Amino acid sequence: MKFLITSALPYANGPLHFGHIAGVYLPADIYARHRRTQGHTVKHISGSDEHGVAITLNAQKVEKDYQEYVDGWHKEHSELFQKYGVEFDFFGQTSAEYHREEVLEWFKLLYDKGFIAPRVEKQLQCQSCHNYLPDRYVEGECYECGYDKARGDECPNCGILIDSIRLVNPVCQICGSKHIETKDVTQYYLLMSKFHSEFKQWFGEKKHWRKSVTKFVDSLTSEGLHDRAITRDIDWGIDVPLAQADGKKFYVWFDAPIGYVSNLKKHLEQTNSNEHYLKDWWKNPDVEISHFIGKDNVIFHAIIFPCMSMISERINPPTELPANQYLNLEGKQFSKSQGWYVDSKLAIEKFGRDALRFYLTGLIPETTDSSFTWDGFVAKVNNELANNVGNFVNRCLKFFKKNWPEGIEKSYFLKFLESQKATEITETLSQVNTHLDQFAIKKAMDGVMRLGHIANEYFSDQEPWKKMKEDPELAKQVIADSAVYVMALGVAFTPFL
Repeated sequence: MKFLITSALPYANGPLHFGHIAGVYLPADIYARHRRTQGHTVKHISGSDEHGVAITLNAQKVEKDYQEYVDGWHKEHSELFQKYGVEFDFFGQTSAEYHREEVLEWFKLLYDKGFIAPRVEKQLQCQSCHNYLPDRYVEGECYECGYDKARGDECPNCGILIDSIRLVNPVCQICGSKHIETKDVTQYYLLMSKFHSEFKQWFGEKKHWRKSVTKFVDSLTSEGLHDRAITRDIDWGIDVPLAQADGKKFYVWFDAPIGYVSNLKKHLEQTNSNEHYLKDWWKNPDVEISHFIGKDNVIFHAIIFPCMSMISERINPPTELPANQYLNLEGKQFSKSQGWYVDSKLAIEKFGRDALRFYLTGLIPETTDSSFTWDGFVAKVNNELANNVGNFVNRCLKFFKKNWPEGIEKSYFLKFLESQKATEITETLSQVNTHLDQFAIKKAMDGVMRLGHIANEYFSDQEPWKKMKEDPELAKQVIADSAVYVMALGVAFTPFL
């Protein structure tokens, strides 16, 4: 079995905060490290998502060329991931030529199979600046949940795909005008409604996925699939290769997930691999494909991209979809615009990689939203990582070095392996492995910390500093035992820290 792990492509339009790291990139990195530690062949693929309306708007605001703008954020994100120890086999860019070539292959397959067709749709147009307002060019009140900052493509609050013409009190994001009318515009649609029965059969086999995913997807697809527009009238993106579609670009959510595929292809080329990105990976039945995402990306990864994959027959749809909920800050949603966020770059420089990875691992929002608090960070790191595990390792190894600088004979370690303590370690590590196999990362970390507590308690109870005076041989056995605990903890922490 091989493992193809993808992390949601971060949008090249602003800094990443703890919510992004704990919700997607840290759990994906932990899972990739875990599978590698087991001896499996693993590819962890991601890259910058560099098209879409929000990028055009913000690049214009700062008066930068689009490519220069996304290149800057790509570099910023790459450096941040390195600081947090999030390791990718390849981290690419959707503005690259190799990605455009892959997107055109997908379009041709879908178009030739009759699953892409033009359709006249209603679209909002600002009567003040005369621009059409797709996606994030318009904001308004969500017609489902009432959130007042819903975008023209999706609602950040309830996660639904938005029909922009149904937004309540829409506002043009280009000029700020509320003088908006509905016009007829031709766009190209992915005809997913023709694929409903095949999709339902495939999705019906995913009962082991998280209930937050299956319930949400069932509610949206039980009666049918909706056709989705895959083109936009904007000036930044991949050109639609049809003469009658002159000037139109692909919608960012059509081209972005294909980045997982194009980036793996580019990685294999750059490493001079003799493997084929489709035959040996994406189309290989012996490869587990896992998409790590946040809950706001479920629609695209559980419905639209799987449909594109199965209709085109270019790749296999995902095997696993560990979608996480939101991480908040002190109980409130992260918001860069409102100044409610933590600078991830400054935090890692101040507190270090392991302390932040350790605390954020305990906050991974696997089934419900969680909250980062500074008091919780201090207490968790000091009381558990430092005072429990760190203190034990420090005391044990200092005592070892002071009294047996040349080492301890192997007979003492062999004696440990025959003890109940060794059985206990084996059972604990087996449980940790099982939890990680099932994407239950927080439970896995809890198991590692229990092992740390057992080791610390054993060392303290045995008091080798006293035994050294009374029975040096027994003290030596205690330190040999403790050293095995240290080694076991080092292996157990490998995916996390």
